[in-house]
Amino acid sequence: MGCARSKCLQLLAAVKREDFVPIAYKQLAFTDMEIPLQPGGKNGLSMLAPKIEARLLQDLAVHQHEKVLQIGTGSGYLAALLAHKAQRVISLEINEAQAQTARTNLQQAGVHNCEVRVADGSQADLSVDGPFDVIVLSGSVAQVPETLKKLLKPGGRLAAIVGNEPIMCAMFVSRAADGSFISTQPWDTVAPRLLGFADTAKFSF
Repeated sequence: MGCARSKCLQLLAAVKREDFVPIAYKQLAFTDMEIPLQPGGKNGLSMLAPKIEARLLQDLAVHQHEKVLQIGTGSGYLAALLAHKAQRVISLEINEAQAQTARTNLQQAGVHNCEVRVADGSQADLSVDGPFDVIVLSGSVAQVPETLKKLLKPGGRLAAIVGNEPIMCAMFVSRAADGSFISTQPWDTVAPRLLGFADTAKFSF
């Protein structure tokens, strides 16, 4: 665990988060908060808090030979971190303008093994691209869609933040050799909802 944390810290130092933060928020790049990606927090687009990004990265333990799918490119920062550890990253962003911003950020950071696509991650057909070693949902969902789980290779793992505010947790799903899925929920957190993913119906009297 200590070695994994050390490598994660080295990567966080190598990929400059401030280069992926909107100009108005550069002074807050490492503040423990979600940073809006468009003026006024438009469309709910924001960067995850730094500690959440770091913990997801550490717990997933991505390897150099692995293919990664990310849902929710945002600024491209987490995609850049994943690309430094993986062989290839496909990242989906529902907002076209934000996708272009992420492409620019990644290019300026010298990241060339990450492909950013404009797509709704809740509906995109990725059967041709999959299966994947790692899948990361860069935001919260009410529940992890079965369609995404089925894109995992045997031995693959998926990370998402699951639940409804104010109660959410990090969920890690791994696929066993027999095709079954094993889920753990090792820590609590909250994150903005990923655009395109439906909420579960809430009980009311």
